[in-house]
Amino acid sequence: MYWLWKLGLTSLFCLIFVADGEYLIGLGSYDMTGPAADVNMMGYANMEQVTAGIHFRLRARAFIVAETQQGGARFAFVNLDAGMASQLVTIKLLQRLKLRYGDLYNEHNVAISGTHTHAGPGGYLQYVTYSVTSLGFVPQSFEALVTAVELSIAQAHDNLKPGSIFINTGDLENAGINRSPSAYLFNPPEERARYPRDVDTLMTLLKFVDKNSGNSVGAFTWFATHGTSMSRDNKLISGDNKGAAARFFEDWFGGSNINASTTINKRPNSLSKMLKKASKIKATGGQECPKNASQSSKVRNYDGSRFIGAFCQSNVGDVSPNVLGAFCLDSGKPCDFNHSSCHGNDQLCVGRGPGYPDEILSTKIIGERQFQKAVDLFTSAEEEITGKIDYRLVYLNFTNIEVILEGNQVVKTCPAALGPGFAAGTTDGPGVFGFQQGDTEINEFWKKVRDAIKEPSQYQVDCQKPKTVLLDTGEMFWPYAWAPAILPIQILRLGKLVILSVPGEFTTMAGRRLREAIKETLISNGNGEFGNDTHIVIAGLSNTYSQYIATFEEYKQQRYEAASTLYGPHTLSAYVQEFKKLAQAMARGNKTVGKGPSPPDLSSVQISFVLDPSGDSPPPGVKFGDVNQDVKSGSFKKGDRINVTFWSANPRYDLLAEGTFAVVEILRGGKWAPVYDDDDFCLYFMWNQKFDASGSYGFATIEWEVPEEASPGVYRFRHYGSFKKTRDSPIHYFTGASSGFTVS
Repeated sequence: MYWLWKLGLTSLFCLIFVADGEYLIGLGSYDMTGPAADVNMMGYANMEQVTAGIHFRLRARAFIVAETQQGGARFAFVNLDAGMASQLVTIKLLQRLKLRYGDLYNEHNVAISGTHTHAGPGGYLQYVTYSVTSLGFVPQSFEALVTAVELSIAQAHDNLKPGSIFINTGDLENAGINRSPSAYLFNPPEERARYPRDVDTLMTLLKFVDKNSGNSVGAFTWFATHGTSMSRDNKLISGDNKGAAARFFEDWFGGSNINASTTINKRPNSLSKMLKKASKIKATGGQECPKNASQSSKVRNYDGSRFIGAFCQSNVGDVSPNVLGAFCLDSGKPCDFNHSSCHGNDQLCVGRGPGYPDEILSTKIIGERQFQKAVDLFTSAEEEITGKIDYRLVYLNFTNIEVILEGNQVVKTCPAALGPGFAAGTTDGPGVFGFQQGDTEINEFWKKVRDAIKEPSQYQVDCQKPKTVLLDTGEMFWPYAWAPAILPIQILRLGKLVILSVPGEFTTMAGRRLREAIKETLISNGNGEFGNDTHIVIAGLSNTYSQYIATFEEYKQQRYEAASTLYGPHTLSAYVQEFKKLAQAMARGNKTVGKGPSPPDLSSVQISFVLDPSGDSPPPGVKFGDVNQDVKSGSFKKGDRINVTFWSANPRYDLLAEGTFAVVEILRGGKWAPVYDDDDFCLYFMWNQKFDASGSYGFATIEWEVPEEASPGVYRFRHYGSFKKTRDSPIHYFTGASSGFTVS
């Protein structure tokens, strides 16, 4: 009985009936949006960028592949609409998976990768460097993320069934440019001559097919471009361009218009009749509702039956989605090539997306380009994957690895440190005034600030050269560690596909070197099992986060990526060396690779300065859910923006996971049906807090940009929310609806 519990009844059922299938496949997806108010976003390190609504919701998307024989190998891969994976998230997730499944899913065969959106709530990483701007650890962000990963894996596990997997690759040329081209030029000319561009344009796609029905159930892609289409000033939670691509792909597979079934009829009423009907529909006022009411208004059903499309990150370090280039805000001229500054000012140099100056349009365009390429690869995928499932993982202390270079020269990695180019930021998000990318000197003012925080040791100064140490994070341990020392590196194998899970952001050339080294190692040690048709994919920002990995040559210029390469000039060489050891063990079938030192669990020492909301109450005569500013009467057309504002409470009382704060409803057959919600690209939920003598409350504004596929008809807005009267009182749930309006 213990064996049945540990394996799971669903898996047992599948194992019995898979005589003709080579793999079991399962996919899952769960809402990980997190707190939509009061929490600093992870990515730009801008303390003023605090969540204040939702552009569209964030999700954890997982796939599991397993060999069909009893006790066969399996692994789970999870893609997060998050800035990056977190070591603490991984630690706590594995504890939960052990309670559910025993040793079936563990640190060796579970990989968690982030898309690198810069528009998700922060506060879920355990090292000080990554929680300073979020005012420490944010339990609500952390819990939303861990729960979503756990439940996406659980859903994938429950959906395991015999399946086929196909792979396809192709080039996407217009979704990324190199944001540090001068650093790329430091790489050897003969190496650069082997590649047509200074960014990787390759997209790799896996297509999952249910073997019994023949239906496709999902697709995962890997492609390198930053999640920085949304700017450092944006305050709406968003999956950025990769989250958008996933939304477009999933909706496309479900039908070109997910809302097509909501059409009133084939011959809609005349405009005058619709206007007359809409004029009779008045705002409802705030009403109590059940806890799960918002879930019943969800347009998309992620119960395990829905197609899942994920857009994963790769060697993204120096790749920007702001493909028009970087220009000076004051003059409109291109920025300085070497330093990405304007007259020495880093803050004036900003990249432009294809929809400039509209960042949401830029997000949409870059998302659509990835989605369209994925559709092309998906519909033409014919190469079926067969062969072993395998995996290897090792933990390494990256602060002191001996690296053997050509000529048997022995060098070492260093304790983590950041250089002045880090403080300059990038063209995607400029940093602090007084710094430029490429700086190797620190002015006296900032040097005094640095030394007041922590003056680096002489060993660190010498080890990090030519980087000048601005923040000596690897030697800072108060109130707890500022940077990771122990990192996981992991290889997952699915037949001829090999996934390299890396805990950071490799630059374009760094990623190329790693892929080529691992492919050569596999081929030369695999006794013919690996060949030139082996696909090597880098899954960036996986399992933990340790910032950037630049090449030795790029490190010399000390632009942002090199200044953020924590462990010194030989960081990439250390990765290549240690990954080659894992690859050799995999190719030779060696199962006895030592795990290495386990990373620390710092959950008990985390500090948080983000307070929970302490209770909300509206002014006298007002209920939460009442309309504050109603929608304008009349008729609207495609492309119009329509909005309504409700009296509302802080959205952090209940995150409404797998629910929604905002809905557009259509009148159909005398009943209201949801057609768009805050999971849609065209609907915006915006939150604005207010404090005055009459109470603590806020305003929820819902704005809808009427899409081309919207059906003519009578519509209204609905808002869901929750509140507590005091910090310790029970949660109350409410809803309210606007007056009616028409779309013609």
